[in-house]
Amino acid sequence: GIRARQGELAALLSRENGKPLAEANGELAGAARMLEWAAEEGRRAYGRVTPANAAGPGLVLRAPVGPVLAITPWNFPASMLIRKIGLALAAGCPVIAKPAEQTPLIATALLEIVQDTGVPGGVLQSLTTTRPADLVGALLADRRLRKVSFTGSTEVGLGLLRQTGDILRRTSLEMGGHSPAIVFEDADLEAAAAGVVTGKFFNAGQSCTAVNRLYVHESVRDDLLSLIEKKTAALKVGRGDAEGTHVGPLIDEAGLAKVENQVADAVGKGARVLVGGNRWTDSALPGHFFEPTVLDGVTPDMLISREETFGPVLAVSAFGTDDEAVELANSTDYGLAAYVFGADLRRIWRTLDRLDFGVLGVNDPAPVRPELPFGGQKNSGQEREGGAEGIEAYTETKAVALRF
Repeated sequence: GIRARQGELAALLSRENGKPLAEANGELAGAARMLEWAAEEGRRAYGRVTPANAAGPGLVLRAPVGPVLAITPWNFPASMLIRKIGLALAAGCPVIAKPAEQTPLIATALLEIVQDTGVPGGVLQSLTTTRPADLVGALLADRRLRKVSFTGSTEVGLGLLRQTGDILRRTSLEMGGHSPAIVFEDADLEAAAAGVVTGKFFNAGQSCTAVNRLYVHESVRDDLLSLIEKKTAALKVGRGDAEGTHVGPLIDEAGLAKVENQVADAVGKGARVLVGGNRWTDSALPGHFFEPTVLDGVTPDMLISREETFGPVLAVSAFGTDDEAVELANSTDYGLAAYVFGADLRRIWRTLDRLDFGVLGVNDPAPVRPELPFGGQKNSGQEREGGAEGIEAYTETKAVALRF
């Protein structure tokens, strides 16, 4: 259903969210793959038989956790929705979906497609609202709700945990990120520059896995920045449904103001603007646009080094040693995604082992796949979605000891 209507759905997603049409098509293609994966995982959610002892054998059973509340974000309103409801339904759980208030239309269209596959009445429901806190609060007070799966900001996710009260229920949180990218001196600089630009400016930087901080070895800093400057300056800003657009608008004025504030803070503390740096304006196209921006000489005392940007601004710093690169990368309360560009596999392996992040891209700016578990460490979240681990978040384990 998603594939048959992909063109129509992509146009809706682009109009509602603002992302370029090519990205909307990519997100929907990914959502279809996620739904396929979830259906296949439903056939593999089995337990095991343990060897018999003197009393008898044992069984480990997997059972649906129960009713699920799936809270999804506006930045990837199609793929995040499908990833949650697909795995929950595959595990045998009824679902209440609560899409972001900014993007209810694409969510409604996708839920109708899933419903039309023959989901029993009442098993999949959707609630849209302009008062999300009130709605979610009422649902959390109901003891019948056994699982919450949330994707959104760290602030809101931690708030959900505080509302648990005396009801202990399974909670999956996929929250904010502050992704570092490390470029070692032996990296293919052309590929690294292309990867960083893709990883930063995809969806106008409004992604929890977007590259936020670039750490480049001092010996290749100038060469890499020259390539990044050129590629960033070539990005076309405009309407998501316009031909050739690479970067669309930010979601709202608050998001735009946050980006603007981070850039002003960094420049005021000594950072140098290599590309962009301002709101993008066009008299024929009002909206919340910001120029694709590269800042060099970023230091740890700047806001952009601590706060998730969620906009099209790349913060660049240099490092001298491998240890310094890892220390800088880990110097955050977040731990969702990190990127490493280089050729020495021994060095890369040592680096991966020391990075405190749940999703790692090695010479790959798009490390999110249905087959891989997705989720973060530290204040970026708990539990995993996707991969063989994804369905476990929607099941309970029952241990059965048999005596004959």
